[in-house]
Amino acid sequence: MTTAAPTAVRMTVNGKDVNLTLDPRVTLLDALREHLRLTGTKKGCDHGQCGACTVIVNGRRMNSCLSLAVMHEGDEVTTIEGLGTPEDMHPLQAAFVEHDGYQCGYCTPGQICSAKAMLEEIRAGVPSHVSANLDRVEMTDDEIKERMSGNICRCGAYANILAALRSVEAGA
Repeated sequence: MTTAAPTAVRMTVNGKDVNLTLDPRVTLLDALREHLRLTGTKKGCDHGQCGACTVIVNGRRMNSCLSLAVMHEGDEVTTIEGLGTPEDMHPLQAAFVEHDGYQCGYCTPGQICSAKAMLEEIRAGVPSHVSANLDRVEMTDDEIKERMSGNICRCGAYANILAALRSVEAGA
């Protein structure tokens, strides 16, 4: 078996500058979980199909299992740990609690990271496959469902997740 030469990568994770020296084959997910001990981001399918590993990179959501850490030199990465704390939750975290938008909780970090970036997409007017008007994107249930379709919850919290996201957008 051949080994790869370790590669240095610098990025900002949850507002803190980090320097890592990694095998260039290490995924962003494994760098976060194994090297930075940020275990809030979950390893689900490890094939980019479930969304449990979703993080926000430079304001855009991304399946961290599909991206190599060395590709993120200089990037700003936000994980669930960077959004809030149990004592000072992000409004999305509070809405998930209020609306019981989680079940087992395994998918919840990815759902919340995805939702944060998704709400910014809608506010920026970025259309989706189901946008009725490409010039004025509105936050409809169909928009939310389409945009969150990459985050799979197998415990059946979809209706509650939808309610949580709508309440945050409404400012409740």
